[in-house]
Amino acid sequence: MAITQEQFDALVKKLEAFSKKHPGRYRLRVALLAALGYAYLFLVLLGLLALVGLVIFFIVVSHYVNVNIYILKFGVLLAIPAWVIARSLWVVVPPPEGLKLSRHQAPPLFALVDEVTTALQAPKFHNILLNQEFNAAVVQIPRLGIFGWQENYLLLGLPLLQSLSLGQFKAILAHELGHLSGNHSRFAAWIYRIRKTWLQIYERLHQNDQHGAEVLFNRFLNWYWPAFNAYSFTLARMDEYEADRCAAQLAGAHTAAEALINVAVKARFLEDSFWSHIHQQVEHQADPPADVYSSMLTVLRRPLAEDLNQQWLEQALARTTNNADTHPCLTDRLKSLGYSAIQAYTLAQPATLQSSAAEQLLGKALQQFAEQFNRDWKEATSTPWRQRYAYLQETQGKLQALEQNALVKALTGEEIWEQAYYTSELRGQEAALPLLQKVLAIQPDHAEANYTLGQILLQQQDEAGIAYIEKGIAQRIHWVIDGCELVYGFYWQQGQAEEAQKYRDRAEQHYQLLLKAQQERAIVTDQDSFQPHTLTAYALKVLQQQLSNYVQIKEAYLVEKVVTYFPEEHICVLGIVRKKGLIGGGEADQKLVDLLVKNLEFPIQGYVVILNHSASGKLRKKMRQVDRSLIF
Repeated sequence: MAITQEQFDALVKKLEAFSKKHPGRYRLRVALLAALGYAYLFLVLLGLLALVGLVIFFIVVSHYVNVNIYILKFGVLLAIPAWVIARSLWVVVPPPEGLKLSRHQAPPLFALVDEVTTALQAPKFHNILLNQEFNAAVVQIPRLGIFGWQENYLLLGLPLLQSLSLGQFKAILAHELGHLSGNHSRFAAWIYRIRKTWLQIYERLHQNDQHGAEVLFNRFLNWYWPAFNAYSFTLARMDEYEADRCAAQLAGAHTAAEALINVAVKARFLEDSFWSHIHQQVEHQADPPADVYSSMLTVLRRPLAEDLNQQWLEQALARTTNNADTHPCLTDRLKSLGYSAIQAYTLAQPATLQSSAAEQLLGKALQQFAEQFNRDWKEATSTPWRQRYAYLQETQGKLQALEQNALVKALTGEEIWEQAYYTSELRGQEAALPLLQKVLAIQPDHAEANYTLGQILLQQQDEAGIAYIEKGIAQRIHWVIDGCELVYGFYWQQGQAEEAQKYRDRAEQHYQLLLKAQQERAIVTDQDSFQPHTLTAYALKVLQQQLSNYVQIKEAYLVEKVVTYFPEEHICVLGIVRKKGLIGGGEADQKLVDLLVKNLEFPIQGYVVILNHSASGKLRKKMRQVDRSLIF
């Protein structure tokens, strides 16, 4: 059984203390747990091979034809799950995306990578990819699935390269390669690779429908990965500090600290300022801009506004280390390099880059890469951009009509809500605030207005927004996770990690409830309880009219399933009796169900079932007994 976040936090805290008191014994435990994973997989494979070998042996030694036939059938039955399990073990991890660089394109970059790789005794890279992200990362793709034989990728984000000086980028590069360094702790590097590999395996097996592996692997992995993750978490956190020491060793502690601060601040600049400005252009521009990355390269070399620079740095320094990520917070990482939070403000003084790492390492090819990313971004964005532009033009007409109506009559609460929503879309959230407050003055429990106002206030760093978010999600179960994430992000930016974690845990708990509710609604049997439907007379009439279009339907029964999870979210069950004499059977029944599911307009969640079969006799009887169930 997977451990909860609370159990994970408690275990990590316990292991941190244990690792400091008994470092040797702690590492031995991590190593044994790592070995256990491989031992289990090898035992499963050996067991499968042994069974196949026994089948072959009995076929060879047996002289009875009839016996051989039975053995052969058993072998076939064994081979099917064996093949499925073997295939599930061969976890195919797709390679990362990006432009593959060659030594001919960027000799200085490859020379720097070679220098840092040699200095840290890190493994060589098979591929260096340039991408559009503000990030740098080392990715190892196991060619043989769980058995390793890694193909090493170095991912470099062009925006990151343009944001840093050459020395700062060298520090970032040394940090990434430090995870695989042979200079410091081969054991830590081994565990780091195993963590990455097992995480990939765990995610891939759960993303794919691996029915044959469920019995032998899913239960084990559901226990093993969370346990191994918790046990190796402390080592992974220590490895982050070790990687920072690698950066300080090769680039200097001062430069490494500058790089950490620069990355934290520039990331917020791109998210809150640059991309926000780009996306606002859709309001008056039918096509996306053609020079996004060229523009980005220009602005990233300029100094940031001093007030914004300080604000984003303060928020980054306010965050505390928690167990949501192996990376320590910025303050702790600076402290490990010998710098206090106060000194960080001196290190973060805005300055114009004389020459960025991108310019020095990519040279004349820089503009070529920027133009390629311009084209790629525009191509990927064009369709949703144009759809958004068309929507905003339509919204503009609706808003103008509402504003004209407001001049001659008092708008209803719902009309004011529409006006507020359209205003927020077209003129920004600040302009919508008075209208949202008017909606809530008329309808204090208006879910959409409460949620929207709360979202705006939290973006303005106003804690009062939490109460509005709470009021909104109390009425909409499908908003709970997003609402909790909003509040989590607010507390996280404020440096209140404990309060933030409460909302992260709440979102996880609600997600588990939603899964149970989904499972509960996924099937209808004669063991379920039913109650009369709650459709309005108009909705029922519309449904009856739609059913009349299907000549194969003789009778239709409508009830609601009694559910345990979120009973306020009703689910109707539509039972269909086909006319006799028509071609039936499983395939025809399924086609009718698919047709009804696709075309019928249920005002609430619906489930369609055919009641003609003998196996559904009890279900049909139960539905008939419900008041007002026969609707057609």
